[in-house]
Order: sequence, then structure tokens, then C-alpha cells
Amino acid sequence: MRERLGEVKLRELTAGDVQETLDALAGRLSTRSLQITRLCLERAIRHAEVRDLVGRNVAALIKAPAGRAGRPSKSLTLEQAQDLLRAAVGSRPYAYVVLSVTTGLRTEELRALRWNEVDLDLDAGTVAVYRAVRVTADTKTPKSRRVLSLPQLAVRALGEHRARQADDRLLAGALWQGHDLVFASAIGTPLDRHNVLREFRKITQAAGLGTDWVPREMRHTFVSLLSSNGTALEDIADLVGHRGAATTETVYRKVIVPELRRGAEVMDQLFS
Repeated sequence: MRERLGEVKLRELTAGDVQETLDALAGRLSTRSLQITRLCLERAIRHAEVRDLVGRNVAALIKAPAGRAGRPSKSLTLEQAQDLLRAAVGSRPYAYVVLSVTTGLRTEELRALRWNEVDLDLDAGTVAVYRAVRVTADTKTPKSRRVLSLPQLAVRALGEHRARQADDRLLAGALWQGHDLVFASAIGTPLDRHNVLREFRKITQAAGLGTDWVPREMRHTFVSLLSSNGTALEDIADLVGHRGAATTETVYRKVIVPELRRGAEVMDQLFS
């Protein structure tokens, strides 16, 4: 987009220029990505308006076109999730995978997690979500700041992971960078999302699930497993850090099975 808009930098940007650029991107980007792109441009021009650098915000005059269909998210069944965790045992991302499945943390929250935000008490372990890998370093929304109890599987996995990281620190010596990150590279630096994806797909392949999975779908799995076991929608919303149950129902409507089937189940009981 920058290259196309650069062609009109010698004259005033028009709504037509923006529309033409977005239309050209429609074949490569999803509808949601196009909407975000238009919104980012609108905000950038708004800053220029404040400084009297432009006369009007042309990006606000148009709508983003429809793009490619986005990749639908999916979730693992309980059996698939168990296979995944078994396949991950002994691997470097094991604790990362365990927390993804059993806490529903966003990938951006996991990569920003620090050891001083983790309590590994086996009887009452917790994880405090205070930050994320974002431009502001803050969580996605204020409601996303939350403290979660850890299942014992996660406490044990994190304990093993901390011991392994201590070995990494010794091996790295002077190369070690102390960011206090729970999930870091072999020298303590922040993880790159592409590296996480690559290692994650090795595990899904080893589990017999193929490679068409991404880490964020473990959050969908977390919601699905809770919902199928009768956890109230309001409680799920609190656990995943949503503003309210309506957001959870909208985002995860495909995996919140009991909530959507309850009416049909009652009618079956009444009229069977």
C-alpha cells in the first residue's frame, strides 16, 4: 500500500487514490485486514488534519471493499488436545503448549509473560496477565488484565521449563539477555511469532494432527473444552479476558456448543 500511495505523494491524496489502493489489495487480504488498513490510514490522516497539513480526511469518505475470505478458526477435541500435549512432552515449547491449551492465554500474552508474574505453588499456582506483545506493551483491553489459577499440569510444566531455562542461561554465559521472560530463546531474547508457529506445527504434526493449525486456535480449544463441560458463558468471558459474555459468544460462537444447543435439548426432552 505504501508503494501505491507513494505514487501520488507529489499531489494531494484523494479518496479515489485510497479506494484504488484498497481495491488492488482486495485480492490478497481478508475483509478484516482491509478494514484495519483503511482505519490505520484514516487515523494517520487525522493526525495530519490536526497539524493543518491536509484539508480533509479522504480515508473517512470510503468503505473498505470485501476481500478474501478469512481463514476460519477451529478447535481441537479433547482427544486431539490430549494427543497434542503428549506429543509436546520433552520439547522446548512444551510449557507454552500446555498454557495455551489449559489457560486460554493469547499468544501475545504468553510471549510477554514474565517470571515475576507466575506463582508455581502446586496447590494454588497463578499467572498474572498484565502485558502483551503489542505496540503499547499493554493487554488488548483493560479487562484482559487478569489473574488466573493454574491447573497442576501447567504448574508442573512451568517448573520443568524454568529448570530448563536455567540450563540455557548457564550455557549462554555472557550472551544471555535477562528479560525475565518465561518463554524466550536459548539466549533469553523475546520469541518471534514465526519461530513459535514453526515449532508449534512440528508438534501438531507429531501428534498426527497435520500442520494446518496455529497457536491462537488453542484459545478456541480452551473455550470449547470449557463450554462443552458446562462452564457458564460469563465465567468463560472472565477467563479469556473479554469485556463481557456477548463478546465471547460473538467471537467463539462456533465452539460454544452447550449455549447454542440448550433450547433444542429442552424441546427434545419436552416433545420426545
